[in-house]
Amino acid sequence: MLDSWQTPHSGYHWDGSDRRFFEGWYFRLTLPDVRQTFAFMYSIDDPQGKNPLSGGVAQILGTDEEYLCRTFPEVKGFWAERERLGLGHWGKKRVEGTRGRARWLEPEVFDRVIQEGYQVTATLHQGHLQEPSGKTARWCYQIQPMDGWGNRGERQRSTAGWLASLPVFEPGWQILMAHGLATGWMEWNGRRYEFCDAPAYAEKNWGGAFPQKWFWIQCNSFDEEPELAVVAGGGRRRLLTWLESVAMVGIHYQGRFYEFAPWNSTVRWQISPWGDWQMWAESDLCRVELVGKTTRSPVSVRVPTVQGFIFACRDTTQGELSLKLWNRANDQQVVQAHSSLAGLEVGGASWHETWIN
Repeated sequence: MLDSWQTPHSGYHWDGSDRRFFEGWYFRLTLPDVRQTFAFMYSIDDPQGKNPLSGGVAQILGTDEEYLCRTFPEVKGFWAERERLGLGHWGKKRVEGTRGRARWLEPEVFDRVIQEGYQVTATLHQGHLQEPSGKTARWCYQIQPMDGWGNRGERQRSTAGWLASLPVFEPGWQILMAHGLATGWMEWNGRRYEFCDAPAYAEKNWGGAFPQKWFWIQCNSFDEEPELAVVAGGGRRRLLTWLESVAMVGIHYQGRFYEFAPWNSTVRWQISPWGDWQMWAESDLCRVELVGKTTRSPVSVRVPTVQGFIFACRDTTQGELSLKLWNRANDQQVVQAHSSLAGLEVGGASWHETWIN
């Protein structure tokens, strides 16, 4: 169980300069009993507040993948912690009883004062949003982190290795919590869900823009395997002055971390423009196979680009995913599992044909 420590890069990265910059966070809550999932996406663009791209956005994929989006043009309403996970954005207030800069509020104070906005740390997530169309979302739940990015109870790792500490990747990427347990409530358009020990997940990215092209797989709600979580992804990203295609797979199973990354494994993939995700990876110790599929229509989501915050990503939170993990020493299967509540995504340009690597 995670106590006071968190993964590297949990804090806010903006250095105060005027360069093109965004930071984004993704939090996912899965309710297996009702087969629903809620994906929260928060971002801040050009926080210096000096150009048309400046501002914050909150997006949610809710019940049956319905999409909700609210913008927060006032960058002064945004706050984030430098040394640990903690951020929020204040929009409308119910009363002008909270003075000073935007900051963390006790949950009961936030609920009383903030009419629209959100706040989140490693252990609590809360917010109220409402679209002009009438769509509404309210939530408040506590989180017990279980797995970060590494073996449970040990020092946690950077998702991109030691180079993540240097400004060489565009964008940066960090899994904040591969698996956690959430307890609380969620209201979506007036329907209330109450839950205890529901699977929760968190990640973040930062830089000048999302990759030119990418794919992503995530699931921590597998049938009959409550202590299994997987995150996988790949993209054509910028490394200093050139582009490279890279991919990785990270698995947490019963407290142990299995990493398949460019520096320790061979990773291959075959990803269609929509509907089919296949990955294979092999290290000196283990090998893994992932197969994700969906027949659902994609949901379009906004992401930061050099042109601004635009629809450039296609998602589902209810994909089919099968996972097989073997120990290479004896060719024994470590785990085989399936889920129909997987997150599957493709984004960026050039998705006209299957991407094979």
